[in-house]
This record gives sequence, structure tokens and C-alpha cells, in this order.
Amino acid sequence: MSSNTILWAITAITMLGIVVRPWRLPEAVWAALAVAALLIFGLIDVAHTVAGVARGADVDLFLAGMMLLAELGRRHGVFDWLAAHAARAADGSGHRLFLLVYLAGTVVTVLLSNDATAVVLTPAVYAVARAVDAPPVPYLLICAFVANAASFVLPVSNPANLVVFGEHMPGLADWLALFLLPSLGAIVVTYAILYYRLRAGLPQVIRRAIAVPALSTGGRVTLGALAGTALLLGAASALRLPLGPVTLAAGLVALLLASVAARVSPLAAVRALSWDVLLMVAGLFVLIEALQAHGVVAALAAQLQRLQAAEPVMADGIAGAVLALACNLFNNLPAGLLGAATLDHVAADPALRAAALIGIDLGPNLSVSGSLATILWLTALRRECVQFSAWRFLKLGVLVMPASLLAALLLLQVAA
Repeated sequence: MSSNTILWAITAITMLGIVVRPWRLPEAVWAALAVAALLIFGLIDVAHTVAGVARGADVDLFLAGMMLLAELGRRHGVFDWLAAHAARAADGSGHRLFLLVYLAGTVVTVLLSNDATAVVLTPAVYAVARAVDAPPVPYLLICAFVANAASFVLPVSNPANLVVFGEHMPGLADWLALFLLPSLGAIVVTYAILYYRLRAGLPQVIRRAIAVPALSTGGRVTLGALAGTALLLGAASALRLPLGPVTLAAGLVALLLASVAARVSPLAAVRALSWDVLLMVAGLFVLIEALQAHGVVAALAAQLQRLQAAEPVMADGIAGAVLALACNLFNNLPAGLLGAATLDHVAADPALRAAALIGIDLGPNLSVSGSLATILWLTALRRECVQFSAWRFLKLGVLVMPASLLAALLLLQVAA
């Protein structure tokens, strides 16, 4: 067997393991096995392994900081508090609650990332739906779809944004100039289709009387820390600072302040983090480093250049659409890593990189395997004993994803 055949076999097995999780092995195990196999077969050396881990450091730091903030929000009841306020604001209308939950999901995604929406807001929305005697599934679907639809409003809204742009990350003003209009298009189109398809299952009347949990001292500190972190990350983006270290620092400061205010040990929150996700990300960066070393990225770059020569007007949109579909075959993080390496190889201009990012962020709204956030959402549903099949998600996603992707890519042409 040739080295390239072995490399592709390792890649395919790793992606399948991460998405399907046979024998319930954590995603990090499959990524670690991939790195071990690469070293055993001589497909990568120690120096390139270290280089791959180093390339993923900013994403890992960003994820660690966001997970800390999300865990604090969960532990101190901030997200339950926000969801309960949304339920009260619905004033007895199940349709108004649908809109308010969608807006809440948009805000959480924009400021705290799509993973926070999937992991933390999902159980809070489930609790509120039960409290107002509403069927939970239509409202829970919001958490899955808005987590991707709103994930490129800001650089911090999705870890994949850091992967795609990397060292080419634009300042906040430039980012908003490029992505604000396409983001609004994706958010509005996603809402319109979700509401149209799910409206029959929404109750006309829901319970009005719902208690809003009081925020503890730790909760108030956490809420302030979340708001401060959002401002800090906005400033970091404007100053073109690496977002990973800033996010982790903000998470650590918030952890210490909330722990002191609540008089609890910070270790419990640290232990609750999904450390295996960070290990998985590091392993995937090593895998992409191996693919790059063996000419895979160069081959993809050549195909991209041929596409640009043949279809100079349509190339950006086609690239975004291809990556959107690839996310559902390989998951958006590895697809984003490979896409980013290819874009770096061809020295892609901001418009092409933006189209690729839109495809990577919106593509996962097609299937439950498309992104880590959607997989985490499905896991959260299972914890609440809510069953939702991949086929049922696909039937909805096949309407939502292409329409929102088309709207975002068309509006990108206006913005760019």
C-alpha cells in the first residue's frame, strides 16, 4: 500500500470515528489514534507533529475560554434566567416564544459561540418549554439551527472562524463590513423556514405564570463577566489581537471572580470542561499537517485554481457550496482545517476566504453530523430523553441549509 493510500485510510477512519463514535469512544481517542498511526507509519515526524499542535493552539485556547464561560453560565443559572425571561416576555403566546427563543439563541451564539448555544442553551430551553406546557421539540430545533446560522456574525461566534482565517483574521470593522449583511440574511432566512415548517406544532397559548429564578451573587458576577468578555473580544478583534489567549484569559478571570463571589472552589468548573474536545482539535491539526506534507493540500489548491480560471465570477460561491457539503461528510472542523490550508496555499483573497467560511459555518445545518455543535446538541437532547432522528433533521435541513447558504453568498457579493 502506498503512503498516500494509508494516509487517506487513516483520515477516513478518524473522521468516521469522530462522527459515529463507535463503542462510545470519545472523539479525542480517535484523534489520538490517528496521530499515533501517522507516527508509526512514518507519515509524519515529531517536528511536524509539534508544528501541527502549535498551529491549533489559538483555536484550543479559544475553545477552553468559551467552555469556561459557558460552564459558569450553566452553574450559576444565567442561561436558565435568560430563558425564563424569554418565556415571560412571550406573554402566553407559543409563537412569540418561538421568536424570543430564536433571538436568545442568536445572541448567545454571536457572543459566546455556537458550541455554547448547543451545550448550555439547549437544556435551558427544554426546561422552559416544559414549564409553559409547550412541546419542546420545535423550540429545541432552534438551538441547533441558529447555532450555525448566527455563527459568523463575529469572529468569536464559531471556532471554525479562527481556523479559516487564522493569521489572516481581519479587524472587527473589516469583519463586520464583510459578514454583517450575509449573517443577517442567513439568520432571517433560517428563521423564516423554521417557523414556516414548524408553526403547525407550536401552541397558540402557553402558560403565562412562570417563575424567573433569582440570580445568585455568582450568577450576577457571571452575567457581568459575560458582558465584559463580549466587549473585550470585540476590542481584541478591532486591534487584530489573537483571540485564543484573550478568550482564555477572560474565562479564567470570570472563573476566579464568580468562584470568590459564590464562595465555591473553581476546580469543579474546570473538571467539568470537555477536555477531550481540546485533544481532538489538536489531533486534527496534526492530521491536516500530514495531509499538507504529502501534497493533498497542493492538489486541492490546483483544483481551486483551475476553478477560478474557468469560472472567475462563480468560483467563490462554488467553493463555499462544496465546503458546505464537505462538512456533512467530514464534519466542519476537519473540513475547515483542510479548506483553510488550501486557501493559504493559493493566497486566497478575502472574498474567497469569506465564501469558504460561510459554507463551513452554514453547511452543518444540513445534517446532524455536520458540526461539533450539532452533535453536542443531539447529545444534550438525549440527556433529556428526547429522541430526534438524523433523517428527521435532514428533512428539515435540506430546506434550511441551501436557502440560507444561497442568501448569504448572494449578500456576500453585495458586501464584498
